[in-house]
Amino acid sequence: MKSINRRDALISAAGAVMLSSIAAGSKTYAQSTEKGKITMSDMPLGIISHVIDPDTDLARVHENGFGTCQISVDDYSDEQALKIKDALKKYDVLPTSFICLGPGPYKWNFYEGPATIGIVPREYRTERIERLKTGIDFCRISGIPALISHFGFIPEDPNNILYIEFIEIMKDIAEYALSRGIEIHFETGQETPITLLRAIEDIGVGNLFINYDTANVILYGKANPVDGLDIVGPYVKALHAKDGFYPTDPRELGKEVAIGEGGVDFPKVIRKLKDIGFKGHITIEREISGSRQMEDIMKAKAYLESLIASV
Repeated sequence: MKSINRRDALISAAGAVMLSSIAAGSKTYAQSTEKGKITMSDMPLGIISHVIDPDTDLARVHENGFGTCQISVDDYSDEQALKIKDALKKYDVLPTSFICLGPGPYKWNFYEGPATIGIVPREYRTERIERLKTGIDFCRISGIPALISHFGFIPEDPNNILYIEFIEIMKDIAEYALSRGIEIHFETGQETPITLLRAIEDIGVGNLFINYDTANVILYGKANPVDGLDIVGPYVKALHAKDGFYPTDPRELGKEVAIGEGGVDFPKVIRKLKDIGFKGHITIEREISGSRQMEDIMKAKAYLESLIASV
């Protein structure tokens, strides 16, 4: 999480690396002969696509063997939204959510982060509320069912004035989204699971859910990803499959690494998801650029498919 554009290259910059040998042996949707067993059709895997040219970028999602994706854009125009809608249909890709950040700087650390991320800080709040509502309208036009964002370091103390302001602002945003048939998904990370649960219940609008990032709760030192699901599990509609280590520098986040190399116990995560009846989308995220990014994503795809089928 080094900049606001940290996800932008997940497909656009690395998508040209076609790992056909891996993709050919890996199916997006597995079938089960055991009645009632949760399979890949219940937990389909996807990736993040920063869409500049919808036809090219969403073709890459399909070519790499993914049936779902989360989308981010630079161009919020109605024209771009309609192009994305057409390309999604053309390549048979299901959009799961729209990643909406900005405008203004986002500093992914413990000292500057609370003052720059999301709509908790007052300095960028007005512009970001407008951006979120524009993003909600973009979802409606493009056929994307949910908007996802980092909303900020939600204060642990519910009596903190910034918490009180945040709840009121989010009520307005959530109601705006509800009136347009769009869900709001909180990306985990900056707050403890119990704080996020409190905020969702205090906002009290019925279209609020969670995009549970398995690494972020570690990178920010907020929770064990397995145990955190005991707290917020009923609200988890989507999951970022990502790995990393707890922070040891009190100023910086922990280090994100390839799935299987960090502190996330994915067999236990998948088992817990099945235990709580999760049947949402799992989106693989890898926060590096270059050819290894896509290589790590495809390895994670094969690994997660195996876990979902066997755990």
